[in-house]
Amino acid sequence: MKFINVGFGNMILDERVVALVSPDSAPAKRTVAEAKENGRIIDCTSGRRTKSVIITDSDHVIISALAPETVANRLNGNDDGGEG
Repeated sequence: MKFINVGFGNMILDERVVALVSPDSAPAKRTVAEAKENGRIIDCTSGRRTKSVIITDSDHVIISALAPETVANRLNGNDDGGEG
């Protein structure tokens, strides 16, 4: 069991991550909007701009202010130590 920092002290379990995407595409925007409507959104941005969208196996959607590359590096075990 390994936790990944997705910014501002927020942690997620790495084995629950299904997808990591940029929030700019229409499908990602639609996924985030549907998750907000259904109460499945977890906001880890601390009021900053959303830079990555993380989809979990429990169908929750996590939005983060960290770049997708940063989160991917942390998922792969290459912790860059920065907050984004």
